[in-house]
Amino acid sequence: MQSAILLYKQSSVHYRYGGKGSQLLLCLHGYGETANSFDFLETHLGSAYSIIAIDLPFHGLTQWKEGLDFKVQDLTVIVRAILTARGWSSDAAFTLMGFSMGGRAALSLLQALPQQVQRLVLLAPDGLKVNRWYWLATQTLIGNGLFRFTMHYPGWFFFILNTGNKLKLINQSIYKFTRYYIHDAAIRKELYNRWICMRHITPDLKIIRDAVRQYKIPVRLLYGKYDRIILTQPAERFRKGIEEWCTISILPAGHQVLQEKHIDAIAESLRV
Repeated sequence: MQSAILLYKQSSVHYRYGGKGSQLLLCLHGYGETANSFDFLETHLGSAYSIIAIDLPFHGLTQWKEGLDFKVQDLTVIVRAILTARGWSSDAAFTLMGFSMGGRAALSLLQALPQQVQRLVLLAPDGLKVNRWYWLATQTLIGNGLFRFTMHYPGWFFFILNTGNKLKLINQSIYKFTRYYIHDAAIRKELYNRWICMRHITPDLKIIRDAVRQYKIPVRLLYGKYDRIILTQPAERFRKGIEEWCTISILPAGHQVLQEKHIDAIAESLRV
């Protein structure tokens, strides 16, 4: 995979591209990851697909200068500009793949451009359930104020987190996951910037299900059996009414289903 930069407004958006296939695969990464997470796909899928993976704002080499503000309209313009830059038509059809947070972005992109999405593959995706804590922290004044305060002064939160862990009220995976993202000031700043910046990426699942039926878009959902961060129950609810086009597969993995050792399952999701 090779790197390129797209200039967008005051920002520079980094993306990776590779493969020589006649089909187009657009990839969106998870929280704290980068477009490089999809590099291994070129080795296995590069003969069938031309692959594009984008660094989202405040991730990787993307330099986002539009404040803490990223909307679906920004994503659609960026995607179409990258398609043009790589020699495709801006309205070319593509398969869309999203992992974790990138799943939420992928759902929103399908909602905006359903006529261009040939297939949707979501790996342990965010976006199929409203996370009440994320909603509180990013969509309300009081919640955002508390979130900002906690990112600067996390002591009280550590006390509650550690107490909950000692009393076995918190799942160990969630405890470790949360503690990692709160323990360091630089990581807390990244967390705040990324969460607030992505607050407008909120897919409407009813509209998306309608689009799946109207355009007959195959949807493949892949989950880790041992994932304690993203659970499968929201996928089962999302699938109701679109069972003909939507399937769920469970892999012997935790949250990190985007790994080369799972390439057979990922490749299969692109075929069936």
